[in-house]
Amino acid sequence: MAHDAPVSKLSWAHPEFGSIIASSSFDRSVKIWEQTLPSGQSESSQQTSGSGSGASAQSQPSTSRWTERAVLTDARGTVRAVEFAPHHFGLKLATIASDNQLRIYECLDQPSISTWQLSEELDVQSLSSSGSPSLHTRAHTAAVATPTQTNATLEGANASLVTQALQQNLQQSGATTPQTSMRPGSGNREADGAWCISWCKDRYWGELIAAASGINGVVKIIQLSPSRRPTVILALDPVPGSTLQASSSMHEGNIPTVEGAAAVPPAFAVTSVSWAPSCGRSYHLIATGSRDGRVRIWRVKPGEDLSGEDEEEEEKWTASVVADFDQHRSAIGRVEWNITGTILSSTGNDGRVRLWKATSGSVWRTAGSVGVEQTGESGLPENKEVDMEG
Repeated sequence: MAHDAPVSKLSWAHPEFGSIIASSSFDRSVKIWEQTLPSGQSESSQQTSGSGSGASAQSQPSTSRWTERAVLTDARGTVRAVEFAPHHFGLKLATIASDNQLRIYECLDQPSISTWQLSEELDVQSLSSSGSPSLHTRAHTAAVATPTQTNATLEGANASLVTQALQQNLQQSGATTPQTSMRPGSGNREADGAWCISWCKDRYWGELIAAASGINGVVKIIQLSPSRRPTVILALDPVPGSTLQASSSMHEGNIPTVEGAAAVPPAFAVTSVSWAPSCGRSYHLIATGSRDGRVRIWRVKPGEDLSGEDEEEEEKWTASVVADFDQHRSAIGRVEWNITGTILSSTGNDGRVRLWKATSGSVWRTAGSVGVEQTGESGLPENKEVDMEG
C-alpha cells in the first residue's frame, strides 16, 4: 500500500527527469516514486517487446514497477496538494497541508532522487505583501532559475496563536456571535477548508505560485526568490474590501461582527486553482473553483517596469474576474486548463465535467459538459450540451 490514508493528489515530474511522480496523502506525508525496470532489462528491450504485433503484445503484462525513492514528513497536517515546479527551475516540488504551510523541496541528488531539501516553509495565511512597489514590477519578476534560499523565517505572530488568543478572549468575555455572522464552515477547519496550489508555467516571471488555504476564499500569488524573502505580489479576493482579508487574526474560528457594520457576503474555501499556460499573452489567466460551486477565471496583469522613472510610480500587479459560473451548483473538485490555456475544464459534486471557452469577443461561455448519469430511455448522457464546440 502506497500510503496509510487516502491519496489527495498526484503530480508528474517533467520527462527530462525520468518517470517520476509525487503523491500527497492524508497520512501527512509526500512520497516520491520512480518507474524502474527489473535488473538485467533495459528500457530499449521493454520498448521492443511492447512494439510487437497483434494481441500478443497487448496481453504481455508490464514488467516495470514503481519504486519509492523518498518520503517527506515535515507536514503537521494532512497534505492536500503536491505539484512539481516547471522544469526550467530544476527538480523542485511544492506541497501545501492543512497546517497552512506551503513547503518547497529541491532534489539534491537527481540520479537517485532520494535526497530532498526543504528550501522554503511559509505560512500562507500570515504571509503578507511587501511594502515596496518595486517588488511587484516586471523587472523584479524576471526569471531566476537558481536554487531558492533555505528555511526562510517570517516575522510576526503566528496566525494560529493569534486565533487561539482571540477565541479565548471571546469565551472569557461571554461574547456571542450571531449565526448570520459566522463564515460557512467556520466550525470545522478540516472539513470546510481547502488547500491548493498551482505554479506559473512561464519562465520569464520567475518562481511564482498561486496558493489558497483555509476557508477565507483568497488566493495569494507568491514570489519566490533566492535573494529576497518570499512575498505576496497579489491577492485574488472574490470579496474585495472584506475585513476577513485585512486581519490575520480572523483566519479561523468564529468572527464577531461589529454592530452597525455593513454585511459582508460569505466567502467559501477555494478547493482548486489552476494557472494557465501563457502562450504569448501579455497577461495571465488563473482559474479557481470554490466550495460554493462557483468557477471563476481571473485576468492577472503584471506590473509595468517604468525604467528610468521613480520607482514609487511603478505599476503593481492587478487582477479582475472575467468569468464567474455557478452551473455546477455544488462544491468544485478540480479546475484544469488545456495545454494552450484556451479551454478550461471543471468538475463538481454534481457529477459533471464542464468545459469553458472564450468566444471571439473574449466572453467566456460553456463549451459543453459530460455527466455520468444516464437517462432511462436512451441510455445516453442526460446533458444536452454534448457538442463540445457549442
